[in-house]
Amino acid sequence: MDTMDSTLDNTTLSTISLLEARLLRIEHLLYGHTAQQPKVSAIRSMQELDHRFRTLLQRIRVYAELLKLYKSQPTFFQPPPPSEPPSDLPLDALRAIVLSSASSYPATASALTAISDTPVPDPALTTNLASLIPRMKGLEATQLAQAAEIAELRFRSEAVVRQWYERDVMGYSNFVAGVESRVERAERTVKRVERARSEV
Repeated sequence: MDTMDSTLDNTTLSTISLLEARLLRIEHLLYGHTAQQPKVSAIRSMQELDHRFRTLLQRIRVYAELLKLYKSQPTFFQPPPPSEPPSDLPLDALRAIVLSSASSYPATASALTAISDTPVPDPALTTNLASLIPRMKGLEATQLAQAAEIAELRFRSEAVVRQWYERDVMGYSNFVAGVESRVERAERTVKRVERARSEV
């Protein structure tokens, strides 16, 4: 009798653990990370699971509707065995479906054969690639540092070129323009003096 009670207790606890694991997965998908619940008695676990499940049904109405549908029509959620054809299709329709897909069977079989014939890569290559990850990260960091240094050098070069252009090129241009203006004024003065002499 004790052995039967122990087996029943173990089965109950195992069922509760499975139910709790499924509920935790659902809660994790819906709300993100969920804290692991401390171990308590089987009755307390069942009460907590029932409360959390009812809360879940109240918050998400779709689950409640699905549960109602499952209770009223449980056969909707039980797929027929693969060997049994769908009961709502006549044989002519099933034959047409099979014949329309017949041309894809050889291609699918060939693809599956090719997959099975593909050799598995050597684990040593994967290990070598994994060992290169730190070096690759180091190279990436070096490239980022070089890109930042190149950007800084480009900025400084642009500043130097701008300063040379504004100070030297523009300054020389202003100097040449000033010299040409003075030469023109001197030429006009010389012409006036010569004209005045010729008139005397």
